[in-house]
Amino acid sequence: MDDELNITYITLDGHVEVHKYRYLYFVIMLTVYILIICCNFTIVCLIWIHNNLHEPMYIFIAALLINSVVSTSNIYPKLLIDFMSEKQIISYSTCLFQFFLFYSLGSSEFLLLAVMAYDRYVSICKPLQYPTIMTKTTVSIFLCLAWLVPACHIAVLVIMSVDMKLCNLTLRGIFCNNSIYNLHCVSSRVRSIFGVITVIITALFPLLFILFTYTRILIITYRSCRNVRKKAAQTCLPHLLVLISFSCLCAYDIIIVRLGSEFPKTARLIMTLQMILYHPLFNPIIYGLKMKEISKHLKKLFCQTKAM
Repeated sequence: MDDELNITYITLDGHVEVHKYRYLYFVIMLTVYILIICCNFTIVCLIWIHNNLHEPMYIFIAALLINSVVSTSNIYPKLLIDFMSEKQIISYSTCLFQFFLFYSLGSSEFLLLAVMAYDRYVSICKPLQYPTIMTKTTVSIFLCLAWLVPACHIAVLVIMSVDMKLCNLTLRGIFCNNSIYNLHCVSSRVRSIFGVITVIITALFPLLFILFTYTRILIITYRSCRNVRKKAAQTCLPHLLVLISFSCLCAYDIIIVRLGSEFPKTARLIMTLQMILYHPLFNPIIYGLKMKEISKHLKKLFCQTKAM
């Protein structure tokens, strides 16, 4: 506790032998962070530049990739600073802000994937109505809701936690996630109930909607001709792969928080790194390789680079 400024600091206790391997950790994480930014923004720029990619599906992909970059930037800079610091600490207010961004952006990803599933459903199952349903206004409303709804819900949880008394100043992790609840002297029943409601609205409902939508697409395309099935597979498979990847990330987060005390410190660190390492790189790789139009523009870009 800093008495002069009245700032409460939390010790991040999830690091393993950081003083011994600080330079190795720093180089690896900095390299990954640069790769995440470059890979995601390359595809975002391609979507921005090429007019044939100015369609709802690609706009939603761009939003998803921007979401990944912002979420990564919420964690990586602080991690890099911690690797080179003698003490791995964070102020409680900054910790709450990191918690807010991590979960609001994570929930936004579920909602964006749900919107993308609906977009694919309309495109494949109602192609004649697609231009009138997926208008620019509709796309804008979906994007706003995907970011604002989770942000409002997580903001309420953060506000509930601001004035709660802390009895523990050591966080079992390398960044601020649900483990911050273990810092409080008493658990709030109201906050717990609201947290469950938030999970249902921003994660469970979108997940069920996605599964229902892709089941409908599968049933309808199964009865259709081969070309329709091929188109459905080409556009839906990348979204399903990203959904599976992100669901695994969420499962990791729940396991780490709920069973953290039973896990060895090294195992907990490895699981945490799984959450923040592969998924932000997985998205651009999947969309870059599996989406035909994006893949075509990427090949042109790399061919031009080699020619220069």
